[in-house]
Amino acid sequence: MSRIGRMPIPLPSGVEVTQEGRRLRVKGPLGQLERELHPEMVLEREDGTLRIVRPSDEPRHRALHGLTRTLVNNMVTGVTTGFTKNLEISGVGYRAQLQGQKLVLALGYSHPVEVDPPAGIEFKVETPTRLGVFGADKELVGQTAAYIRSQRKPEPYKGKGIRYAGEQILRKAGKAGKVGG
Repeated sequence: MSRIGRMPIPLPSGVEVTQEGRRLRVKGPLGQLERELHPEMVLEREDGTLRIVRPSDEPRHRALHGLTRTLVNNMVTGVTTGFTKNLEISGVGYRAQLQGQKLVLALGYSHPVEVDPPAGIEFKVETPTRLGVFGADKELVGQTAAYIRSQRKPEPYKGKGIRYAGEQILRKAGKAGKVGG
């Protein structure tokens, strides 16, 4: 039995879960998320918890069991507390600012880079060099943060660019210079 798959998913108060066929809809204080579940995975409700049940012990079913449980748990967590991905900007003159909902980045290009938030995503700029991507959908939060990072990836010599908070950049030694004469 999958250790992750057999864990029950607690349903906090204020979270509504409805299932129509394979379509699962989770509604909570931070919004509503939808996902289509695998047809062989069964969702059972038990007094304030959800449980994912698999049909057999085949390796394919065992893999889908843990995956489905994690996806549903992320939906429940997303509509109650949400997810945040933090980014750090390093480099002389590199900074971020909000103009309404839009994120405007100065990244050393001849023009500012503007990023419009997708539906359900919110940008938070703590300082000009620290920003956060917040939303209910974990996948969309990670995808948006990855897109922002791709606008100026950290380079290996000085470490300038946008990186995830806590990300370690492998640094390379620069030129050694002329030695001797």
